[in-house]
Amino acid sequence: MKPITEKQSQKWPLLFLFSAAVLVMLIGVICNLKWGQAYISWRTLFEAVTYQGSDKAHLYIQTLRLPRAIMACIVGMQLALAGMLTQITTKNPLASPHIFGINAGAALAVVIGLVALPHFGNFGLIGFAFVGAALSALLIWSLAGGGRQQYVRLALAGITIHFLMSSLTEGFIIMNQHATDSMIFWLVGSLNLAGWSDVQIILPFFIGGMVLFTLMLPAFKLLLLDDDIAAGLGQRVNIVRGVSMVLVLILAGSAVALCGPIGFICLLVPHIARAMIGPNLPILGPMTALLGGILLVYADFLSRFIAFPFESPVGIVTAVIGAPYFIYLARKQGGAK
Repeated sequence: MKPITEKQSQKWPLLFLFSAAVLVMLIGVICNLKWGQAYISWRTLFEAVTYQGSDKAHLYIQTLRLPRAIMACIVGMQLALAGMLTQITTKNPLASPHIFGINAGAALAVVIGLVALPHFGNFGLIGFAFVGAALSALLIWSLAGGGRQQYVRLALAGITIHFLMSSLTEGFIIMNQHATDSMIFWLVGSLNLAGWSDVQIILPFFIGGMVLFTLMLPAFKLLLLDDDIAAGLGQRVNIVRGVSMVLVLILAGSAVALCGPIGFICLLVPHIARAMIGPNLPILGPMTALLGGILLVYADFLSRFIAFPFESPVGIVTAVIGAPYFIYLARKQGGAK
């Protein structure tokens, strides 16, 4: 009876944390709907959200602010989960799709697609993003090779590919300024132009990614073990690692294609979630997703006031928050023995 009582006592703090996270996210969504360039009263906000009005103010919330807030939640969740899976797969606490060059490869492919096929739809851009992200991932894994030093070489190869892809993207923009002037906000990471069409496009990738993550959750636990131990248990670690990276490409690639390479959420959020609830993967995954949505919702809200009344890319806010934390993590890991 004692173990059962202890398990029941552990559920209440977790339930409180998840409930608090959901509440904080809802408050962030309300803040995004209420405050911005245009003044919105509480009554107008309620009428707009419940679709009880159709004047200019109601349409402004329904067609601009509401899909943007929902998009921030979805993209934040996807990027945070992608970062957690990258760290688990590569066994590197400083890994993320952004730092490892996956986001940069997706961004380069999208920029090429926008210049070469300017009338391509968002589904086509997501396809370009997947190709670019996949090519970057394959290049990184091929450069890393195998052996005991594989994970160290993965980090070095990832950073190298990140700078290579970013440089190629910048050079491509310079050579095609007439077609890429509107991409500046997107390249920093922006939700300014998010609409219901973007929500409809990313929703299948979000739902599919969550379903795949849930189905593969028992197998993903193997990635927390040493490779030799997992192989000794008869598990196909390479297949599980491959599925994990495919899921990273789905989550990060679709987010980058629609909102640009928003940095540091992939790196920052998994560490915060792990510090709050520990390494238990079935609990860590949902909490990481919730915290990712929270961070991007509030970052998008703050981005509206940096240069008010003009809006700034949300990537500026995430970089300001994430860069100092990355330095802290690097020093902490470097000093660990």
